[in-house]
Amino acid sequence: MAPRSPLHDPPRASPPRAAPTWAAALAGLSALLLTLVAVVWPPLANWDASVAVAAHEAAVGHPGATRVNRVLSDWVWDPWTMRAVAAAAVLWLWWRGTTRLAVAVGGACLAAALVQQLLKAAVGRERPEWPDPVDSAHFAAYPSGHAMTATVTCGLVVWVLHLSRVGRPVLVSAWTVAAVSVAGVGATRVWLGVHWPTDVLGGWLLGGLTVALAALVYDRAGTADRCVRPAPPGSAGGAGSGA
Repeated sequence: MAPRSPLHDPPRASPPRAAPTWAAALAGLSALLLTLVAVVWPPLANWDASVAVAAHEAAVGHPGATRVNRVLSDWVWDPWTMRAVAAAAVLWLWWRGTTRLAVAVGGACLAAALVQQLLKAAVGRERPEWPDPVDSAHFAAYPSGHAMTATVTCGLVVWVLHLSRVGRPVLVSAWTVAAVSVAGVGATRVWLGVHWPTDVLGGWLLGGLTVALAALVYDRAGTADRCVRPAPPGSAGGAGSGA
């Protein structure tokens, strides 16, 4: 049997300017939305309420669809399901010898969970309340943990596949599953009446920001490694000439 060959830790996670640009854009949008939610900006609050009411009426009127949404939200796209996928990815990367990439993925997931809980406590936003709820949830509303965790996990998996240079069919399939999962879990949370739409939007933005920052840090760490790596013995500049 041929020996297992580790994947290479690529020197860059993305094109040179892609990660910083995405990180800056997502950070700005996340900060803007957080501010508007915190100050309860009337136009945004009114939009939240109108969408939430329409979604709840649809959920009450279509119990079959609501049951499907509960299965998708509570099992298929549940945060613990997503964390299990992320943990499997970390273990696989570690087993393949890509230690730095495994640490980047694991660190990003842990950071996302911490930021999510800190923001929930800081914002303290109440969830929608209904006289005839179709589902229930705990803790504060902003940001949506389901939406943020799904975005982080799916984004990291797609990023890792890009780095691994998998075939186009695999990459297209991964992007499709990721898009359906991220959009779908957000829709289920609003349909079930446990989140305002902006909770979901905030989770998406913060999740995307986490992935962009992970790519940026990974890229910068690889650049630093190359800068400080000593030259091999006998190579030009590797040994002093005595001059």
